[in-house]
Amino acid sequence: MKKDDSDELMIANRKIAFQHQEKENRAAELIIANKELLFQNEERENRAAELAIANKELIFQNEEKEKRAAELVIANRELIFQNEEKENRAAELVIANKELAFQNEEKENRAAELVIANKELAFQNEEKEKRAEELVIANRELKNAEDEVRQLNDELEQKVAERTAQLEYVNKELESFSYSVSHDLRAPIRAINGYTKILVEDYESVIDEDGLKILQSIINNSKKMGVLIDDLLAFSKLGRKQVTVSKIDMLDLVHQVKEEVLLEQHKNMPEFNITALPNAKGDKSLIKQVWINLISNAIKYSRHKEKTTIEIGAYEEEDHIVYFVKDGGAGFDMQYYDKLFGVFQRLHSQEEFEGTGIGLAIVHRIVQRHEGKVWAESILDEGSCFYFSLLHINH
Repeated sequence: MKKDDSDELMIANRKIAFQHQEKENRAAELIIANKELLFQNEERENRAAELAIANKELIFQNEEKEKRAAELVIANRELIFQNEEKENRAAELVIANKELAFQNEEKENRAAELVIANKELAFQNEEKEKRAEELVIANRELKNAEDEVRQLNDELEQKVAERTAQLEYVNKELESFSYSVSHDLRAPIRAINGYTKILVEDYESVIDEDGLKILQSIINNSKKMGVLIDDLLAFSKLGRKQVTVSKIDMLDLVHQVKEEVLLEQHKNMPEFNITALPNAKGDKSLIKQVWINLISNAIKYSRHKEKTTIEIGAYEEEDHIVYFVKDGGAGFDMQYYDKLFGVFQRLHSQEEFEGTGIGLAIVHRIVQRHEGKVWAESILDEGSCFYFSLLHINH
């Protein structure tokens, strides 16, 4: 028995030794495997580190690519903008070229017009030279004509002076004759008027009705003739009277005339509107006669109106003062204006308005002797306005 046990122990020891050997082999292999594993881990770590570096490099490159891409986008936009600018410049160049072409055409047209104008100017210059030559000839002829006209004027002035002297002599003779005739007629006319009145007063009972009418007609007409002769004498005296110029207080004179004229009026008294009247130079008695005639006429030709106003005023015109008398009376037809200031010229019948037709002729002569003017404006049935001018007091 003991031998079998020992064999079994030996076998068991051998097995244990073999297992130990196997364990050692396995341990050695594990050590090698661990070393190999450590090596592989190190290799992996190295690869991981390299990968990390490679990833960073890749990220950097991607960022660089993105920057490049962004720069490319900006560059593309800039390129597009530059292309658009180029297109705009090209379009502007096209327009500028068209404008330049148009301006060139205009310049050519202007040049053509200048050529035509220069030809026209040259033609005109030639014409002017011709006209200048003609003018020289015409001036010579004109000078000769002027010399002839001057000689004729001298002769004419001499003749005019002679005729004027003759006319003045004839006028003086005529005025003297008119004055003498008028003066000499007054006495017989008054005698006719007086004796006729005596006949009517003393023999009224023995004269029939027709005879009395005839005698009354003689009285009326002799009275009218007397008034006419008085006016003629007054008109004739104007040519003889010396004009004595002095300063006239015109407003005071007009009020004085108005009061005197109104004393002779009995019905349809007009209203007066008298504005400021500047003083003037003239013969006070003659200018008073002008105001008497104009104001009397204004009253006379307004008497058929129910209510009327007479305006008296003045205004300055250069070195003259213009006075006016305006009424709303009968007026007159302007087509007969040229007869207005003539002696014995009347624009209304005797039945409408009495008068001798000398009053305005007297006004005209007085104003004319004062180096002034007299004129009138009128509308038939609406009234008249008479103006006369006198030299300003500062003249």
